[in-house]
Amino acid sequence: MNVFVTGGAGYIGSHTCLELLLNGWNVTVFDNFSNSCSQSLDRVEKITNRKISLIEGDVRNTHDLTLAIKSSAADAVIHFAGLKSVGESNAFPVRYYDNNVTGTISLLKAMVANELKKLVFSSSATVYGTPEKLPIPEVAPTSTTNPYGQSKLMVEKILSDVAKSDDNWKIANLRYFNPAGADESGLIGENPKDIPNNIMPYISQVAVGKLRELSVFGGDYDTHDGTGVRDYIHVSDLAKGHLSALKYISNNEAADFCSFNLGTGKGVSVLELVKAFEKASGKSIPFDIVARRQGDVAACYADPTKANKVLGWKAELDIERICQDAWRWQVNNPTGY
Repeated sequence: MNVFVTGGAGYIGSHTCLELLLNGWNVTVFDNFSNSCSQSLDRVEKITNRKISLIEGDVRNTHDLTLAIKSSAADAVIHFAGLKSVGESNAFPVRYYDNNVTGTISLLKAMVANELKKLVFSSSATVYGTPEKLPIPEVAPTSTTNPYGQSKLMVEKILSDVAKSDDNWKIANLRYFNPAGADESGLIGENPKDIPNNIMPYISQVAVGKLRELSVFGGDYDTHDGTGVRDYIHVSDLAKGHLSALKYISNNEAADFCSFNLGTGKGVSVLELVKAFEKASGKSIPFDIVARRQGDVAACYADPTKANKVLGWKAELDIERICQDAWRWQVNNPTGY
């Protein structure tokens, strides 16, 4: 089976390509490297001893995308390509809507031109906004507090409408919680280009001496230790979730459009995460509790029951393992790729 992966050189994309190759899929990656580099794919090839077909291009270019999908003879598409920083989206909303919404519409046009109607979409738990209750089920109300989340929610709506319009579509909509960690090989991992937006690479860079201290945004939340609580999922578990989703949409019995939470179902506070990383690394992580960030919620963690039952998928790696693997990647690659 052939799978076409947009944004496959990125953090989650590269780990998913690794799982795909290990499980016998042929992979074509389409990426413009705006927030990634091709070296991640070189390393995936090294780990698996298999080749990836790489096509450089931008998903907003429907013509190039149509030709690329045709040449790949794809049976399905996994769509990662998009921008993903909440803070940056507040500063550059048009850039986010252009990349994430326009890019997806372009992809749908290219898929239709190739009579290809099986899609796994990379969405986000940010579509739940401030959750009314925890853990969060897929039927929870959706609302967002930033343009990044809004762009994901818009794409979800578009995909739902597309699926309703034609029974041949099979779309799995995956809502990620907080991806973290790295492949156990230490060869691929999260590779932020500037100051990290995500907490795990930030903690890693403090541990390795690259950054001075961790800023903990808010110490007065209504949580057990006052710091924000999140559902951290190992990136390798998340990657396996995409394989489960691919198998699901390959079945004619699958729903035309179905959303799944990919998370552990367990909340971990920032201070608990710091403690776990200190244990894994043997390093002290200095931190300073500062003002809350606009748009942050106190706690957010998944109810992953639906993915367990329907996809047969479950997160298996805990926060200790996440920290061990993230630290191995950081030590082996102090300056990234």
